[in-house]
Amino acid sequence: MYTLSNRLKIVSLALIVVGAILWGTGYYTSHHVTQDDVKIMLAEEASHGGHGDAHAVADTHATESVAHGDAHATNDHAEAGHTEVDHGDAHAEHVMHQIHNRPYSALYIAAFFFMMIALGALAFYAIQQAAQAGWSPLLFRVMEGITYYLLPGALIVVAIAVISGDHIFVWMNPDMVNPESADYDKLVAGKSGWLNTTGFVIRALIFITGWSVYRYFSRKFSLAQDDAPAGDTRYFVNNFRISAAFLVFFLYTESMMSWDWIMSVDPHWFSTLFGWYVLAGMLVCAVTVMAMITIYLKSKGLLPNVNNSHIHDLAKFMFGFSIFWTYLWFSQFMLIWYSNIPEEVTYFITRIEDYNLPFFGMVAMNFLFPLLLLMNSDFKRVSWFVIMAGVVILAGHYIDIFNMIMPATVGDRWFIGMPEIGAVLLFAGLFMFIVFYAISKQSLVPKGNPFIKESENFHY
Repeated sequence: MYTLSNRLKIVSLALIVVGAILWGTGYYTSHHVTQDDVKIMLAEEASHGGHGDAHAVADTHATESVAHGDAHATNDHAEAGHTEVDHGDAHAEHVMHQIHNRPYSALYIAAFFFMMIALGALAFYAIQQAAQAGWSPLLFRVMEGITYYLLPGALIVVAIAVISGDHIFVWMNPDMVNPESADYDKLVAGKSGWLNTTGFVIRALIFITGWSVYRYFSRKFSLAQDDAPAGDTRYFVNNFRISAAFLVFFLYTESMMSWDWIMSVDPHWFSTLFGWYVLAGMLVCAVTVMAMITIYLKSKGLLPNVNNSHIHDLAKFMFGFSIFWTYLWFSQFMLIWYSNIPEEVTYFITRIEDYNLPFFGMVAMNFLFPLLLLMNSDFKRVSWFVIMAGVVILAGHYIDIFNMIMPATVGDRWFIGMPEIGAVLLFAGLFMFIVFYAISKQSLVPKGNPFIKESENFHY
């Protein structure tokens, strides 16, 4: 039985504290940026050929015209200068809001990333139960431990979304659905029947309740099967039944969750493949974390019956889901890019122009690295090789979520700095503590599972 060590507790707590300090510092720094600071920044960028040259040049020209005057300017020129000043102020205010949005977005991205690992683990666990898989029962306690993070992690995501408001989700700004407001958006107003805060919270609670209820009863039946008399498989059968029903519920709610929690940051854009795309990333991250935790526990002398074939199969799923993710990424990108419909293709144009390195770097990390590292069957049995591939995969899918959120909230004002690093460390520490605490509560071997002997003797 695994015992949560003091060292791991200290490391988890240290990550949480350091992460909170870094994120808090980033939040404080960004929210003390004023409109005047932004004007100076834009002027400097214009002089160095940086972000927003055209806007910055207009701002600089307007500012100079007002500050120094123009002895030869006519009334028309003065009116034009006034218009430029108004435009410059509006642009500076827009950039200031983007900078203020960055800490909220960084926190939300990290919160969603670790939540989706737990949700992906729950789906993968349900698939194993519904399929009555014989190879995986030795890994059930690891899967159950990861899913323990789902309830607090999902509630944190929803709390951040609601508290952040229009810092992340522009449709939460009431002015966007008010015809009297200058910020009125007809398209967003047309979607207000779905995109409203009350509906968002109600749907989120339905999702989280359904996921958590399944997680609770599935874990309960799994533990009860350990204490059942020999030959009594009723709890195993109950788990099979609720797992099959849950997978139907999950497929619907996961798609709606991806629309609400991710896609709606760009309320003018949609993709019918998006739910599947998010699911693929979710599954590959979950299996990767399962493999890493399993290897860690095995290195501690625990899970002695887990052999290279189990590691091989986990790595095989890492490889397979990575290819599946790539297929969906390319299908979504190619169809939208080829059709070249303005309201659709702008999603990718923004990311290619302003997020060129993370956009294409993410594709390399999530496709090329797994392809090169995990294609060979022998490499899938080498623990340190699987760990190395896993680190790259997790980093790549964090950047994938980063690419989904940041362009809609901070525009071209993105950076990997204190808010981003701090948020990742904070939630990594929280995730580690909760998951390993859950793993330490029960025996690592589900000895009552009817397929436990098959799992112990599994060889591939």
